[in-house]
Amino acid sequence: MDKDLASIEQEVHILTEKLTNLKKEIGKVIIGQEETIEQLLITFLAGGHALLEGVPGLAKTLMIRTLAQAVDLKFKRIQFTPDLMPSDIIGTEILEEDHSTGKKFFKFNKGPIFANIVLADEINRTPPKTQAALLEAMQEFEVTYANKTYKLDRPFLILATQNPIEQSGTFVLPEAQQDRFLLYIKIGYPSESEETTVLKNTTGVRTHTLHKVISGEDILRLQHLVREVPISDDLITSVSTLIRATRPETTTDSYVKEWVNWGAGPRAGQAMILTAKARALINGRLSVTLDDLKHVALPVLRHRIIVNFRAESEGITSDDVTNQLLHIM
Repeated sequence: MDKDLASIEQEVHILTEKLTNLKKEIGKVIIGQEETIEQLLITFLAGGHALLEGVPGLAKTLMIRTLAQAVDLKFKRIQFTPDLMPSDIIGTEILEEDHSTGKKFFKFNKGPIFANIVLADEINRTPPKTQAALLEAMQEFEVTYANKTYKLDRPFLILATQNPIEQSGTFVLPEAQQDRFLLYIKIGYPSESEETTVLKNTTGVRTHTLHKVISGEDILRLQHLVREVPISDDLITSVSTLIRATRPETTTDSYVKEWVNWGAGPRAGQAMILTAKARALINGRLSVTLDDLKHVALPVLRHRIIVNFRAESEGITSDDVTNQLLHIM
């Protein structure tokens, strides 16, 4: 075996062991939700951000907080409210005085966005102006205030939550901003056995001590390794074919022409390949399979395929469109 390949495989083995330990730590607190946890880790390793949606009481916030507690990184939580201002996220300048000279000067006081893992809780409860304050940070990994640019620490991950059933007093995220999220993760109800275990474990006096099992340097190395995971030209062609098939202008699928208003853009294909590479690495593999691509298709395309009004009235979702098209891969 090639020496470089052998050393890479050894490194991957060590790092994936740490990911396994990370899953175990999260599992001390979160019962079930294995698929959701895997999608969160995929987002982290792919270097993107995730939008989580689920009804109240499904442990969205607890899941993210538990992930942050098991990773040796700085964590901040922002509770989004209708009166939240952009400066509450980015930070603001405060007037200070140099006691030795008596001169006054402005000092930038960094906001909660200056963390490695940021929980944007109930992001749809704040107006578009404040929602947009996240855009530069999500895309450029920096923020600008008073014509000065401040770099954010890496790794940097925004995990935003929203509630799908309380629409009163909420502000729907614009499609362009939703597209900045690598994955759109929907959290469902637990199974009967999982729910019984949750009730048993959370109504007593027992508590769990979480250990930090992976470092920021490990995460950065994994993010670099993800991009080195090979994918065949045939699979890239399959991704391109799928993405183009979601667009009414370029598809031959009558289902898409009937129900879709806007299809996915090239960023969807990039996200699909990158997240499939991350899934392969999480599972200890150094190559992408068709199953990896199909596994990430729904959370990648969920917010990038916009169905028309008629589809909404008939209860047809973007997930239905994606499932209809997966057979062409």
